[in-house]
Amino acid sequence: MTARPPAGSARRRRSRRKKGGTYAAAPKVTLTSHPTGRAAYNDTRKWLLEQHGPVCAYCERAVPVRTITLDHVTPRRGQTAYDRRDNLVLCCRACNAAKRDQAILAFLLGNRKRVVALYKYGRHLSHQLVQMVDDLLPPEERPPLPSAHRRPGAPRRKSAAEIFGDLGHGASPYRDP
Repeated sequence: MTARPPAGSARRRRSRRKKGGTYAAAPKVTLTSHPTGRAAYNDTRKWLLEQHGPVCAYCERAVPVRTITLDHVTPRRGQTAYDRRDNLVLCCRACNAAKRDQAILAFLLGNRKRVVALYKYGRHLSHQLVQMVDDLLPPEERPPLPSAHRRPGAPRRKSAAEIFGDLGHGASPYRDP
């Protein structure tokens, strides 16, 4: 019976080497979602602040820019696919702590004001989330949408209706009529 060489021995190291004597590089992991690093979160936070200002998307409270947080509307639960811009909103710390990992429907049904606030400040969310909020709020109760919070002198962006024309609710410029 032969004894195993101790861990870290030359024999074990040799088996991991490529030709030429260098270690093999770890395979690069590619994700199908948008980047999720700190820089991507900072870009999303900056973009949302430019769009709406420092306003909580659940309670409409104005919050100091330094203390406003990003919240995953659909909870992450360890899945990187939910780290996209169309699943993040600006949120005060109190609402973020109250929501935790709760499903968005359960959280919204707890307070009707949250539905109205998310209707106003969540128009950038994924189609399914916007449709859910629209279904929770009857047309006669829908408030006017706030104008985009822009820096003075910043150019105004055209709306989809201005670019594609009025296609009606739920219509898409990418589908054939």
